[in-house]
Amino acid sequence: MNGPQTRESLANEIWRACDILRRDNNCGGIMEYIEHLAWLLFLRFLDAQEDEWEMQAKLARREYTPILDREFRWKAWATQDWPADRLLKFVHDRLIPYLRSLSGDPLRETIRSVFADRNVIVCASGYNLKEVLQILNGIDFHSQDDIFTVSQVYEELLRRLGSENRMAGEFYTPRPVVRFVVELVNPKIGETVYDPACGSCGFLVEAYLHMKRKERTIEDHRTLQERTFFGQEKKPIPSLLGLMNMVLHGITAPQIRRRNTLEENIRQVSEGFDVVLTNPPFGGKEGHHIQANFPVPSSATELLFLQHIMKKLKLKEGARCGMVVPEGTLFRGGAFAEVKRDLLEQFNLHTIVSLPPGTFAPYSDVKTALLFFERPGPTKEIWYYELPLPEGLKKFSKGSPIQDEHFEEARRLWKAWDAYRKRQGRQGPCEACLSERSWIVPVEEIKQRGYDLTARNPNRREANTFPLPMEIVAQLMEKERGILSIVEELYELLGNNTTGRDSDAL
Repeated sequence: MNGPQTRESLANEIWRACDILRRDNNCGGIMEYIEHLAWLLFLRFLDAQEDEWEMQAKLARREYTPILDREFRWKAWATQDWPADRLLKFVHDRLIPYLRSLSGDPLRETIRSVFADRNVIVCASGYNLKEVLQILNGIDFHSQDDIFTVSQVYEELLRRLGSENRMAGEFYTPRPVVRFVVELVNPKIGETVYDPACGSCGFLVEAYLHMKRKERTIEDHRTLQERTFFGQEKKPIPSLLGLMNMVLHGITAPQIRRRNTLEENIRQVSEGFDVVLTNPPFGGKEGHHIQANFPVPSSATELLFLQHIMKKLKLKEGARCGMVVPEGTLFRGGAFAEVKRDLLEQFNLHTIVSLPPGTFAPYSDVKTALLFFERPGPTKEIWYYELPLPEGLKKFSKGSPIQDEHFEEARRLWKAWDAYRKRQGRQGPCEACLSERSWIVPVEEIKQRGYDLTARNPNRREANTFPLPMEIVAQLMEKERGILSIVEELYELLGNNTTGRDSDAL
């Protein structure tokens, strides 16, 4: 490609690269071609970043040690006119094994983690790969315009992945939900931000964009780049997609670890964070060896993540969290009630936002809510808001997804609630934060209900006291999931006991 490209033409070229990958025998599915594009973009960006670091070293008259050996730099192999078969042989036999062998510092370890512990998707056709490399060589990663365009296309790819692949729901959160959570939590420069189940890093990216608006000095910039964002992700592909998402949005060396967060024994936590923003996986199951890491054992991943977050927030005033939970977390008893009691005693759970059916459509119909809590505790009262569906819509869906504007009333009312709860010597009800869809519940009432946090709107007119059919179905699905989890735990216990008795009899 010759000459500078407009944003539109560059975006079209990247979409063309996706089409080329999609027709390849190894990349037919959306997950495969996005993964392939991600690791190529990662190496392309790294090459441009090395150019910049090398130039900075020269200006400072100091020696620069390259991250990658020269023959494995992008410009040394991806810009060459290889025969198709030799290109594939180089990638399979030399490039990927080399990248998997890197070690010695955090950046090299990050690169190694991208390419290790999984089968890296590579084009079946060397001709298809050559075409894609030619397109990516046309991107100027020294140009903020080009980086912005690539990041926009990449976000759209992640959104499509969430819409077209049900499995992607475990690591893609609708961006309007993410932006609303980040806005309410309001992370500030100088604070550390952590997502224990970062997936495609939507929360960390939006937190960065939110904080970057307040960046004023070189020290602010270094703080955001090097000392602010921390994430963990269990699975290799979402870890790659998330890392690339952060890089494309301007965080050149994010601290993303590929590990199972729940393997950490929270009784021995040494690292704490100012802010936690997350949508942890729910509906998953963890074995007894993982459950042993928690004071309140449970096979439900959402409850284990809640305990993890409570321990990872710093023991300081203002440490805070905004997170997504399935509605079952609000009403379930037993182990859930025990953890919720601890949450209310140790933290100020000041806000619960109930999201409508279909918010996470099409990959999940589980009804969800947003929890916002902070140190210090205990909780005295909780402000609830019930997000309504647009008029005429029975549920959000792939064709009618949730949008930023659907949170406008919630933002306005919450700002009034936030100002009210922070006011010294506040008196009387918070008239400006109350509406047909918002109300305040004293913590004594929650305790009397056995720590049931369900959003029961007292303002619904008598004719509308019954929930919508879709809400009933979503609640039934969540209750069935809770019952199934309990039955599975009982089955495991009975199975272990039976095994023991049978062996005694023998």
